[in-house]
Amino acid sequence: MRASDYREEEIVEGCVNGNRKYQKLLYERFYGSMMVVCMRYTNDREEARDVLHEGFIKVFNNLGKFVRGTNLGAWIRRIMVNTAIDHYRKSAKRPGMVEINHAVHEMDVQDVVSDISADEILGLVQRLSPAYKVVFNLYVIEGYSHKEIGEKLNISEGTSKSNLAKARAKLQMMILSSRVIRRVEGETYA
Repeated sequence: MRASDYREEEIVEGCVNGNRKYQKLLYERFYGSMMVVCMRYTNDREEARDVLHEGFIKVFNNLGKFVRGTNLGAWIRRIMVNTAIDHYRKSAKRPGMVEINHAVHEMDVQDVVSDISADEILGLVQRLSPAYKVVFNLYVIEGYSHKEIGEKLNISEGTSKSNLAKARAKLQMMILSSRVIRRVEGETYA
């Protein structure tokens, strides 16, 4: 039987009881969606897989704390995001994080990000430095405030704002640059 053939409550109960079959089913049910979350915070698939596995260990160790009747996927996602943040803090040397006093003001140009698809944006986000990528993901995708980001990453609120501004500026430059290349190659835009 596949993970989708089982009720979520049954899988959770089996996992809480330490049944490996149900742990495997939970892993299979959420692997794809959680891998996408982990990929946003890491540099490559292997690193994302490490974060994912570490996150699932936390899920299995804490599933007894899950409040039944709430959204299991959202609960697991929160654990994955926090695991990715922990991974970032352990491995980051934080080059590229500067205080807001040293930040360059955000470019005053039309927001070109609104003109491209979500997949294109996520692909470009992957090319950002780790410091910019993690702040961009936490603020734009996860909805954290700069104060919360600062607390999670042990940086100032100003640094979070600065890194977001720089991430957006870099994304805009990457988008503009790719458009110029496409125009040179003869593509047209709507």
